[in-house]
Amino acid sequence: MNKSLLLFALIAMVMMSACTKSKKGDNPFFAEFSTPFAVPPFDKMDTTQFLPAFTEGIKQHDAEIAAIVDNSAEATFENTILPFDKSGKMLRRVSKVFFNLTEAHTNEQLQRTASTLSPMLSKHNDDISLNAKLFARIKTVYDKRKESNLDAQQIRVVEKYYRDFERQGANLSKEQQDQLRKVNEDLSMLSLKFGDNLLAETNKNFKLLIENKADLDGLPEGVISAAAETAAKDSLKGKWVFTLAKPSMIPFLQYAKNRDLREKIYRGYFMRGNNGNANDNKGVLADIVRLRAEKAKLLGFGNYAAYIIDDNMAKTPATVDAFLNKLMVASLPVAKAELAEMQKIADLEGGKFKLQSWDWWFYAEKLRKQKYDLDESELKPYFSLENVRTGMFAVAGKLYGITFTRVTNLPVYQKDVETWEVKEADGSHLGILYLDYYPRPDKQGGAWCTDFQSAGWENGKKVDPVISIVCNFTPPTGDMPALLNWDETTTLFHEFGHGLHGLFTLGKYNRTAGNVPQDYVEMPSQVMENWAGEPEVLKLYAKHYKTGEVIPDKLIGKIVKSGLFNQGFETVEYLAASILDLDYHKLASPATVEPVAFEKEAMAKAGLIEEILPRYRSTYFAHIFSGGYAAGYYVYMWAAVLDADAFDYFKQSGNIFNPELAAKFRKHCLAESGDDEGMIQYTKFRGQEPSMDALLKRRGLK
Repeated sequence: MNKSLLLFALIAMVMMSACTKSKKGDNPFFAEFSTPFAVPPFDKMDTTQFLPAFTEGIKQHDAEIAAIVDNSAEATFENTILPFDKSGKMLRRVSKVFFNLTEAHTNEQLQRTASTLSPMLSKHNDDISLNAKLFARIKTVYDKRKESNLDAQQIRVVEKYYRDFERQGANLSKEQQDQLRKVNEDLSMLSLKFGDNLLAETNKNFKLLIENKADLDGLPEGVISAAAETAAKDSLKGKWVFTLAKPSMIPFLQYAKNRDLREKIYRGYFMRGNNGNANDNKGVLADIVRLRAEKAKLLGFGNYAAYIIDDNMAKTPATVDAFLNKLMVASLPVAKAELAEMQKIADLEGGKFKLQSWDWWFYAEKLRKQKYDLDESELKPYFSLENVRTGMFAVAGKLYGITFTRVTNLPVYQKDVETWEVKEADGSHLGILYLDYYPRPDKQGGAWCTDFQSAGWENGKKVDPVISIVCNFTPPTGDMPALLNWDETTTLFHEFGHGLHGLFTLGKYNRTAGNVPQDYVEMPSQVMENWAGEPEVLKLYAKHYKTGEVIPDKLIGKIVKSGLFNQGFETVEYLAASILDLDYHKLASPATVEPVAFEKEAMAKAGLIEEILPRYRSTYFAHIFSGGYAAGYYVYMWAAVLDADAFDYFKQSGNIFNPELAAKFRKHCLAESGDDEGMIQYTKFRGQEPSMDALLKRRGLK
């Protein structure tokens, strides 16, 4: 998941006047960072410094906007578009640090600060986007763009900014703009509340405490040890604690023989935000849906999905509907066949029950062993975190010639975070990569990639990126290193793909450099997953953590053969969530929903079987209610068509490290990805538009 789009939106949204406790001289945000590679000086920061830094950043940004608006000369690219594109530098700097920390390493003071900032940030964003004089100057440049000797990239920047202002309400009446301001302010607070509620529901409001060792039957030793360590941290020594963090929950669902406890932990997971307590999200999300529909109507769209998708490659909700329905028709029979095979196993074992959603992982693991003679616990010793990281670095080196060197003299926001310098093949500096691997109570769940500094240009000089990858992987226990399951392995490759996109981005202008449609964003990440399971790549990094033995061909063969395993389930649960997202956002204003009933009806209409829940149910669907993927969760599958087609191109060439194709992919799909529309950039690499065939074949749906 790439959160840069969300941060980009938030960065532009700041306006507040606040009392401050820190002096400018003590606040690291009041000057250029003097650290190596200009990374954030986390060792010199405290939470009291953010409000003063935002205040000063706002002041500077306001002055920059005023200078553009008050310029008496006729508007041109040089005196209007360019300074607007480069404005808000300090604001960007503090925003990137602050919003990354609220996701990865938050605390109550940061959460309070975010609540204070949120409506003010919304106001400032509106003050800019609804500034009539600023829009008039941008429109002047836009109207004359074809006759002003601008190059293609300058014209694109002008067109993008003009469209941004239109989509943000610049053409609305004063009364409509006031209404839009109120909607935006309310939405900003509701999204924040949704995320805070979910954080509490995931990390504070549930734990599965086991006191009887017999209830651990079936669990691998490493899983038991991790649960014991979690319990010890909670002053429950001699007991075992499982949480809703996936590295804790998923192994329990896969291996625990106690069916009642499997139900208990899974029910704890899928009831998050729907428990009628102080963290209940039903009312919050209903208000979000209502306000988004109202916003879409104000801006001239039939619904919020139409508003969002209009700016994407897909262009219309109808296109997305047809896309998702085609895949659901192909994948639902496969999922039902998987269920039938698992039910047969349960019946033969004497289970006198119909499988439920909390049984899927347990019996899927049995089915994997039966069909492919593959037990995931057999794989994990070969996938230590260190080895997987080595593998993804090796793939990037073979494709693009870049190298990664651990650096230990850079400040970090948490002691377990690693920092790496990335260099080009010629040894020149490319960027810095932060890696944050393990769950913490102060960290949101999931995995994502963002940055502390985007690649760009300033005063004719290249600004090098500082990229951050945040995950929630199985941590080390005792003398055992962090051993990843296959999903965690591909997740790290996935987020690394986002990281490469950020590292390679080129472009003179902030508005277009690396800025791609939302349904393109996941292609650079998902394509990297393909390399993780290739036999020749596995031999590079999959080595037993104790013996150093390279993964044997027999196990590689099992991994390859099991590539189609559980693909019906994985595709259907994803499609169900995508359809649910779209259904919420296709509602026209006024939109009134009761989330539980709405979700039930939407899933019945989609044909979802009761043994599979949508990957994210409504009350914990953070991607769409507190992240940047509203009416856009479908983008992962849309991008999967691109990534499968792209990797198939490498495979067809006979060399998955084909240097010519790698150079073309880096240039057109990563470095210059924002230079033109997403499909145009992709076809520059591929020579043709993508086919869905490679995706269907890869998932066993054809």
